[in-house]
Amino acid sequence: MSVFKRCSALMLAMAALHGAAMAAPFADVLDVPAMPSALVASSALRDVTLAGQRLVAVGPRGHILYSDDHGAHWQQAEVPVSADLNAVSFATPELGWAVGHEGVVLHSRDGGGHWQRQLDGRALAEQLPAASADNALLDVWFSDARNGYAVGVFNLLLRTTDGGAHWQPWLDHSDNPQGLHLTSLAAVGDDLYITGEQGLLLKWDGKRFSRIATPYAGTLFGAVGKRGVLLVYGLRGHAYRSTDGGRQWQPVSTGVNSSLTAAGIDRDGQLWLASQAGELLLSQDDGASFSPVPQSARSPVTALTTDAGNGLVLVGERGVRNQAGNPPSHP
Repeated sequence: MSVFKRCSALMLAMAALHGAAMAAPFADVLDVPAMPSALVASSALRDVTLAGQRLVAVGPRGHILYSDDHGAHWQQAEVPVSADLNAVSFATPELGWAVGHEGVVLHSRDGGGHWQRQLDGRALAEQLPAASADNALLDVWFSDARNGYAVGVFNLLLRTTDGGAHWQPWLDHSDNPQGLHLTSLAAVGDDLYITGEQGLLLKWDGKRFSRIATPYAGTLFGAVGKRGVLLVYGLRGHAYRSTDGGRQWQPVSTGVNSSLTAAGIDRDGQLWLASQAGELLLSQDDGASFSPVPQSARSPVTALTTDAGNGLVLVGERGVRNQAGNPPSHP
C-alpha cells in the first residue's frame, strides 16, 4: 500500500472514530417527543379523520397535525413520542386516540392539539411476553368515550372499557388461530368488522370476533359500507360486495390493478375508494360499480375522509391533498 493510501486510510479511520465519539447516544422513540416540522403537511401521513369540525391526521415520527379550515392550513400537535403512528379515531370532538408502532396508544382530550401516552410496547410486553417485539398497532376505533378496540400485527387485539386508562389483551376473542395480521377496524351499520391477511374478515357477534368466509385469499386492507351494504377491499384492485352481512359476495369491477388502500362514505352516502397508485374511484350505486374520478394531481393514498363541507381530504406519502366532493355524474 502506498504512503498516500495508508494516509488516506488512516484519515478515514480517524474520521470514523471521531464521528462515533461525536454521535448522540441512542434515544428510544418512546422517550423522544415528536419534532416540530414546517413541512409536516407535505410529509408522509398514514390516517386522517374528523374530530367534530376539525381534521386530524397522523403519520411517521410521531407527527400529528390538525386543521380547522377544511385542510387549507395545518398546525402540528404536541406529541410525547416520535414512534410512527398509523391510525387515529375520535369518539367525540374532544376525545381521540392514535396508535402506531412500539405498541403506542396516545390520547387527546382537546380535539387533537395535545396528546398523552396511555400505552406503549414496554407495558404491553409485560402483559404479552410472546408478542412481536415491535407490537405494531395498525388501527383503532371507539364507539363512545369509554369503549374501544385496537388491532395490529400477529393477531394483536386490545380492548378498553374505560377510555384507555386500561387496555386488556383480547387475542383469545378473535377467530384467528393462525395469528394473521389484523389490518383495520370498520363500523358498518350496527356491525363491527376486522380485516386482515389471507382474506380474513371477522365480525363482532356480541361475545367474540367470529370469522366470515370471503372469496378472496389476499390481504384485505379495509371494509366500508352502510346499513345493508358491506364492501371489503385489498390487493391488486380487488373488492367484494355483500348485501346480506357477508353470507354471499359479488366481485366488484374497480378497473384498477393497484392495491386499494383507503375508503370512505361522504354525506350523500356515496362510496369512495383510493389506491396505492393514487387512483380515486366513486360509486353512486352503493358499491355495485365504481368510476374513476379526474384529479388535478395524483399521489399514493393511505387514508381519506370528508371534511365538514363534504370535500374529500386524502393523505399519503406526499402529505395532505384536497379533492372537491360531489363530482357530476358521468354519462
